[in-house]
Amino acid sequence: MSARPTLAVTGSTGRLGGRVARLLAAANVQQRLVVRNPARAPRLDAAQIAVAEYGDAGAGRRALDGMRTVFMVSGSETPDRVDQHRAFVDAAAAAGVEHVVYVSFYGAAADATFTLARDHWFTEQHIRASGLRWTFLRDNLYLDFFPAMVGDDGMIRGPAGSGRVAAVAQDDIADVATAILREPAAHAGHTYDLTGPEAVTLTEVADQLSGATESVVGYVPETVEEAYRSRAHYGAPDWQVDAWVSTYTAIADGELEGTSDVVERVAGHPPLGLAELLTARLHDLRLGSPL
Repeated sequence: MSARPTLAVTGSTGRLGGRVARLLAAANVQQRLVVRNPARAPRLDAAQIAVAEYGDAGAGRRALDGMRTVFMVSGSETPDRVDQHRAFVDAAAAAGVEHVVYVSFYGAAADATFTLARDHWFTEQHIRASGLRWTFLRDNLYLDFFPAMVGDDGMIRGPAGSGRVAAVAQDDIADVATAILREPAAHAGHTYDLTGPEAVTLTEVADQLSGATESVVGYVPETVEEAYRSRAHYGAPDWQVDAWVSTYTAIADGELEGTSDVVERVAGHPPLGLAELLTARLHDLRLGSPL
């Protein structure tokens, strides 16, 4: 191993970034974990810890000093998320980083139905303009979060109609990301759509959750107006409610239904389907909570 890491990993205190950091550590890859709160950083072999927030350009430059490759997990959902992303990308360029591997979203576009996919598009465009080499991982919805969509009454509610979604397991995303980070040059300039093996309706999701939990889970296809009314009691800001509702309308519009072979091609194994994931995580499965 080299005397110091040249790979920085963000998001290691979260579900996806933490998976990637652990896989890299298991492969004896040296890494620098860039975190906001060092007390929450995983303690891993061959891992340094640096502290920076995406919006703090000075801290970002210091945290990324000497790094050649950065795995950039998208930041928390906030109205200024794109500005924070841009600041971090600029910090990476100023620090001499060569390659950013960015966790984007399936179908990212300026006019995507899912409002947060627009954030990813504008972040991608800034990375492209930065002069850095790049790889974009456009993840579909997470299979792992389907159980969290179930309400207290056992129903999934939203305006998805009979649309289909090719959701992908976080373990599969992490496997793909790890393979890329171990040989980033081979993936420079690639945009990868990461999906599961099939596109399912929310009725089919509910049926599989019912079978796995021995509970009665159903899907109620709300209208858009009903979706906004049913979420009003949370008191969330308008942009957040728009994001919640547009998750479902993107499914209804067919924007999340395409499947790809990226997981098998890059990670070297077939992607998990919902039934396989539920079986593998049965001991963790609680409706209303992500796996």
